[in-house]
Amino acid sequence: MIKIHNLGFPRLGEHRELKFALERYWRGEITQDELGRIAAELRQRHWRLQASSGLDLIPVGDFSYYDHVLDTSVMLGVIPERFGSSTGFDTYFRMARGQSTDGVPFRACEMTKWFDTNYHYLVPEVTADQQFVLSSTKLFDETRELQAMGYQPKPVLLGPLTWLWLAKTTSDFNKLDLVDRLLPIYGEILHRLADQGVEWVQIDEPILVLDLPNTWRNAFESVYNRLQSSPVKMLLATYFGELGEQASFACKLPVAGLHIDLVRAPEQLTAVLDNFVNHKVLSLGLIDGRNIWRTDLNAALSAIADARERFKGELWLAPSCSLLHVPIDLEHETALDPTIKPWLAFARQKLTELEVLRLAIEEPAAAEPDLIVSANAIRSRRESTLIHNPAVQAELAKIDSSLTQRQNPFPVRREQQRAKLKLPSYPTTTIGSFPQTPEIRKARADFKRGLISETDYIKHMEHTIEFCVREQEKLGLDVLVHGEAERNDMVEYFGEQLDGFLFTANGWVQSYGSRCVKPPIIYGDVSRPKPMTVGWSQYAQSLTDKPMKGMLTGPVTILNWSFVRDDQPRSTTAYQLALAIREEVNDLERAGIPIIQIDEAAFREGLPPRQSRWQTYLDWAVRAFRICSSGVNDSTQIHTHMCYSEFNDIITSIADMDADVITIETSRSNMELLYAFIDFNYPNEIGPGVYDIHSPNVPTTDDMIALLKKAGERIDSDHLWVNPDCGLKTRQWQDVRISLANMTEAAKALRSAAG
Repeated sequence: MIKIHNLGFPRLGEHRELKFALERYWRGEITQDELGRIAAELRQRHWRLQASSGLDLIPVGDFSYYDHVLDTSVMLGVIPERFGSSTGFDTYFRMARGQSTDGVPFRACEMTKWFDTNYHYLVPEVTADQQFVLSSTKLFDETRELQAMGYQPKPVLLGPLTWLWLAKTTSDFNKLDLVDRLLPIYGEILHRLADQGVEWVQIDEPILVLDLPNTWRNAFESVYNRLQSSPVKMLLATYFGELGEQASFACKLPVAGLHIDLVRAPEQLTAVLDNFVNHKVLSLGLIDGRNIWRTDLNAALSAIADARERFKGELWLAPSCSLLHVPIDLEHETALDPTIKPWLAFARQKLTELEVLRLAIEEPAAAEPDLIVSANAIRSRRESTLIHNPAVQAELAKIDSSLTQRQNPFPVRREQQRAKLKLPSYPTTTIGSFPQTPEIRKARADFKRGLISETDYIKHMEHTIEFCVREQEKLGLDVLVHGEAERNDMVEYFGEQLDGFLFTANGWVQSYGSRCVKPPIIYGDVSRPKPMTVGWSQYAQSLTDKPMKGMLTGPVTILNWSFVRDDQPRSTTAYQLALAIREEVNDLERAGIPIIQIDEAAFREGLPPRQSRWQTYLDWAVRAFRICSSGVNDSTQIHTHMCYSEFNDIITSIADMDADVITIETSRSNMELLYAFIDFNYPNEIGPGVYDIHSPNVPTTDDMIALLKKAGERIDSDHLWVNPDCGLKTRQWQDVRISLANMTEAAKALRSAAG
């Protein structure tokens, strides 16, 4: 019999219950016991939901208070020395957020993107003499909790080699040297789970879809040869791409089963079947765990039929990856366009699709064939009725090199910009947003519900903008922003004003910790009916003689942080977005805005797992950015901002974007991300973030001076800007004022030191 299972489920709750509980806990409004009770209620609700979908095995250990990679680090006893030796809640959240209950600040663990997703994980830190010890009972406790409900658990573990691969080192040594010390802890975990009556354990090794060095590839055989003595069955889970040249050895690893992603890489089924053996379980990831469109059930059934014809062993069906990356339940979306809603499937609906597929294969008479026919008919209607805009298609056809080149190279532009802006050395600015107070959120909500008029709403926003401008002037910032009070989210705000977008009311997805986003759905051709930001920026500039920065989200980030239509290449949608943003950029310039920032926070996360496919992505991503940024005069300064990313391997492409100034998040890594600039002479200007806005800590002037001096070792000081890591939307004004005052003092100190 074909089994169906799930690789992981969203954690935060249908109404973001965990988010609000965490934030209440951090504010001291509820106890640890109360937080634990809310978390247990959520876990049990999610387990019951999955069980009601017919799953044979239910994942456990996929729940996390902050991040599953951090959970693994804590379980293995890997606590950086600066956090002490305790493994309790306080230490856990210090590692995540950098704040102590006694007010002593800690540098939080570095945070970066989980492969090519918008989920952020906390980077493990290991030393050459790292010791490992089983330090958490969370996985065992939750497994026991699920068993008490009468369900069959499938504990989920981040694999030892993927965990090591993701870890950063504090000195120059080979991380694989730690394997001998690490594996006994994994062995102990597996034996303890076996003692609890667990039959199957899912071990996630997504690095198998990367281009692995031979030493790491060879390590898999050694590691799993040693782990095979454990008394549980191991399902090795791969996702986000194809095994490629690693298919042969991955299929032969001494594990009881293998999961493969047939959504991202349907073509790999042939190679896997060529190498697989019949005594193992083969799990087919047929339901898209990364997007919200209904499954093409005909294609899925065809893949299952191919597998059954060539493989005589046991088949399991599953989503392609954890459902962490999609919202929970479409049924909460009561206001969606009734034409489009049937095209969609959230986590709960995806699990239902699994059951439909199994019934269609094993019990055709009971499978309600109408469900298959109906689902495929809906998909067919979607493909024939997607909104195609002839005007947009005509503009796409006109894209050529003239739309991707600034008038002159950067050195020429730089002189014109300096003459126009008259900024000091080490110019100070922020990334765009300022604290979103309850009053701001209430005004937006009231306007959306029709409780206040448009005139009153505009007056409220203008009052907020003026307050923000005056605060920046008092702080002595050199380049100001309007604060983005009118924006709910840096992607959603723009999507709401562009044609071709759809929005949910409750489609929340975890980004990191308690931070959630509600990705727009791009279902048709994209165009800009009217200006989106010009009025707010123009008003802000009228309040001050200092240069005002217009704030936009770039096409690649809008693409990567949306649920994107899957009926055309992503590059085509990116160019449509670029043309729309280009119109906004040009309108901002005409309105007298001298600096325009086009955020590409998600630029790197769109890289395919396989490096052989990077250049294709980078070519169209860079082209999309240049389309939207190249229509302005040389004297208009173009900025971009990028979130936590490794730049070393794509630094040439970042330079090819030809932004006049790039700001990047570097404070958590202690400027390590600037290593990319040692061997590469970055031609334009750069603002390495000196203030970690993801932590509640207030950085001191001395801290920021030290970071800027470190940056100056790699970048000409004449090219350096001074700014926070990211926007200040989630912070409080009392902390922001102190932090930015310290930041401006740091810039003044460096100017004085330079004479």
